[in-house]
Amino acid sequence: MRRTGLRELIAATLALAMSAVGATVPRNTISSEVENPTTQVVEPGASGARVIRAQILLGCARFSPGEIDGHYGGDLGIAIKGYQENHGLTPTGVIDAEMWKLLDAHEGPLLVTYTITAADEKGPFAPIPKNVIEQAKLKWMGWESPQEELGEKFHMSPGLLAELNPGKNLDTTGEQITVVNVRVAPVRRALKVVVSKSKRTVTALGAGDKVLAQYPATIGDSHDSLPIGDWKILSVVRDPWFNWDPVHYWNVDPERATERLAPGPNNPVGVVWMGLSKAHYGIHGTPDPGHVRHEESYGCIRLTNWDATDLSHMVVRGTPAILEE
Repeated sequence: MRRTGLRELIAATLALAMSAVGATVPRNTISSEVENPTTQVVEPGASGARVIRAQILLGCARFSPGEIDGHYGGDLGIAIKGYQENHGLTPTGVIDAEMWKLLDAHEGPLLVTYTITAADEKGPFAPIPKNVIEQAKLKWMGWESPQEELGEKFHMSPGLLAELNPGKNLDTTGEQITVVNVRVAPVRRALKVVVSKSKRTVTALGAGDKVLAQYPATIGDSHDSLPIGDWKILSVVRDPWFNWDPVHYWNVDPERATERLAPGPNNPVGVVWMGLSKAHYGIHGTPDPGHVRHEESYGCIRLTNWDATDLSHMVVRGTPAILEE
C-alpha cells in the first residue's frame, strides 16, 4: 500500500511521461472510436465510445465528469452544462457539433498504454467490512482489489477498465493495459471556492471569478442540509483519520460506540479532508466514486478522491468557501 502523496507523485510522473512520448494503445474497436473525432450528439441515455471521449475531454478542460464510465449520468450532465456556460453556449446538457469543435481543440492521445508495476500490485488488498466496529480494527482502509486501485488512478470505473482490456490480467506486474491519459495540470491558486446546492457542483475560482475547475459533488440531504453561508477553509488534511460518532448521524443508533477509522482511499472521507469554519463540515473524498451525486451525504460536500485531491492543491488555510443555494 502506498500513501496518497506517493501515489500522486507516481501518477503525475507517469502521466507526464506518457504524454511526452505520445504513447499509443493497441487498436481495438472501442479505443479507436474514442480517439477519432465525432459529431454524434451526446445526450441523456447515450453510452459508448463517444461518451468516453466526451468524459475524457471534459476532464482535460477541468470540468470533471466524475468517474469515467462511458455512460451519460448526472455527473456528465453537470460537467457539460458547466462547460457550456463557461464558453458562452446555451447550457442544454447536450453535446452537439458546436461543442465538439471546442472540445476537440485539445491535443494529444486520450488513451495510452500503461505497464502495471509491482507497486500497483503490492496491496494488501482486502474487502472493507460493512460494520463500523470491524472497520475500526483496520490499520489502513486500502483498496479492495488491483482493479479498483488502477481504476481510481486513471479516473475510470473498474467496469470500463475491464472493457478496454479484454483478456488482460489486471493483477499481473508487467501487463500492458489501455487507460485514460490523465493530464496533470499545473497547480493554480483558487481565490475562492463556491459550492452550489442547486447545481451540485464545487467550483474553484481565480482572479476575476475565472473558473479554474468544476467538480460534481454530493451535497447534504433532507436531514443534514448544506449550511448556506460564507465560510472559510481552515485545514487541509491528507490521509485523514475519520472519527465516527453516532451523534452526527440521524439514521443510526445513538447508543452505538464512537469509533476511529484509519486513513486510506476507502475511508469514509476518502484521501483528503478540507475542513470548513463551520464545525463538523468539510469538502472531502469518497470511497465510492461511482456514486458521487447519486446518493446523499450527511451535510458535507463529497467529491471523487482525485477531484478532492486536485482541489486540495488549489486552496490554503483561509480560502473563502461560499456555500449557496
